[in-house]
This record gives sequence, C-alpha cells and structure tokens, in this order.
Amino acid sequence: MEIINIESFWSLINEKLMVWLESGIKHLPNIVVAIVITIVFSIIARIAGRVLKQGLHRALESRQIADLLAAIFKMLILVSGVFIALDFLGLKGTVTSLLAGAGIVGLAIGFAFQDMTENLIAGIAMGIRKPFQLGDVVESDGVFGTVKTINLRNTLVETFFGQLEIIPNKILFRNILTNYSSTGVRRIEIPIGISYGDDPKRATELLVNAINTFDFVIRKEETAVFAEGFGDSSVNLLLWFWIDYPGETGFMQARHEAVIKAKQTLEDADILIPFPIRTLDFGAKGGEKLDTMLSSKHSVTANDS
Repeated sequence: MEIINIESFWSLINEKLMVWLESGIKHLPNIVVAIVITIVFSIIARIAGRVLKQGLHRALESRQIADLLAAIFKMLILVSGVFIALDFLGLKGTVTSLLAGAGIVGLAIGFAFQDMTENLIAGIAMGIRKPFQLGDVVESDGVFGTVKTINLRNTLVETFFGQLEIIPNKILFRNILTNYSSTGVRRIEIPIGISYGDDPKRATELLVNAINTFDFVIRKEETAVFAEGFGDSSVNLLLWFWIDYPGETGFMQARHEAVIKAKQTLEDADILIPFPIRTLDFGAKGGEKLDTMLSSKHSVTANDS
C-alpha cells in the first residue's frame, strides 16, 4: 500500500515537472526576447543617464542635483524596460501588482519623510529655476550673506559676520528671497539732516556734484537728493546713488566714503548738520521766554511793595 502511494506521489511530481518543462519550452522564445529587451533598455539607460548627467552638470550649479536627476531618469528607463519585458511574457497581473505596490510604498515614504521630501523637491525645483547661484548675495528669512554651497536638502550661506547658516531649501522656496547680485547694481541711500536756516536746494546741488566725483558711482544722472520731511531739529534729506554690486568697491566702503564726502561738502559750504535742539517755552500757552517771565514777576513784586 505504501509503495502505491509513493509511486502515485512521484507520478504527480513528474507530471507537474513535465507541464512546467513544456510551458518553459513553449515560452522560451518570449523569455529570450524579454531578456534581450531588458539588456537593451539597461544599455539605453546607461548611455542616456551619462549624457543627461553631462548636460545637467553644465546647466545646474549643484552636482548633487544633477546626479540625482540623471539617476532618476536612468532608473525610469530601466524600470520601463523591465515592465515591458514582463508584459511581453504575459505577466500583466505582475506588472499591475508591482505598479500598485510601488505607489503604496512611495506614498508611505512620502508621509514618513515629509520634511525631507519637501526639502528635496524644493532643492530640485530651485536647481532648475536657479533663483541664485554660487557666490550670490541673498537675503531670506532673516539670513543675509553669500551663497557658498547648494545641496539637495539645504543651502549654505556665509553671513557677513563670518558664520555659516544652513537654510532648508523649503524655506528659500516658500519665503521671499532677495538676490542682490542678480541685477549687478545696487542703490545706496544715506539720510542727511540740515538746519532750518540753510537752503535745501543748495545742499542738494552740492551733494549731487560731490558724490558724482567718485569713480565707483554709476548712473550718475540718477544720483539725487530728496527732501523727506521736517525733523525736530532739521530738514531731513535722502541722498541716493548707484554702484556696481558686487564690484571692486564694496557696499560698506562706498557708503563710508559717501558719508565722509557729504559731511566735508556741507562743512565747506557752511551748511550746518544740526545737533538735537531743545527750545523751552514757559507760560500756559507757550512762547514766553524765561527772562520775560522773571522781569514781569519782579515788576509785580516791586509794585506790591
């Protein structure tokens, strides 16, 4: 009885193996074609990835972003080849299951690493849009300095105090970003006060002519002085002029020399830059001087005597 069971068992195995062998022989041409398709797509992916990487290295500042985009493109071609090969073998259900599984895994990873993913996507977007480049002077979210490194997840900015600030790319992507190097020029504004006894028109002409003597001043026809308003002790003026930025003369040095020049010009023209002045008025309605009050009080006291 046991011998019959063993023989039946081996008979079933042999029958199953024969079915698999016949099926394998039947699908052998498709298997060979699928392998060829996979090899061809892998070669295409390697060549296309190399070409794209070289192009992105020339187009993008960050090599990391260029390498990542090239790797993603290469992987997409390779995966497409695998899916085509599986579909050629008649495994459409397997392809559908793989696509569904990849979508679920991608969704789970996106939720688990939401912050990292957001910074990564922002870094890729900025690498393509290029709102700034290495060496640009930028300001965003309270950080003001020179861009030193652009990574996938963050950007390194060296402040003018010599500190390195690591800014997540999503901060630069979401918030207002000022790039002081994009136009190549920058305007300097200097507030100046003159006394009420001096002529603002004369001061304007003197200041404009004096500032335009500097070689670092560009657009000299746009150098101007405007009256802002009336201060407690002075008429408030605003001097502005343009410089190349970044240029041989830095922003701080140009402003420093302009302030000294403006002071010397006004002093030579006998135009006063006043200190804060306080005028004391006595009496309920004001306008009454102290000596007048004292003399009036003395007169009243003498008459009463």
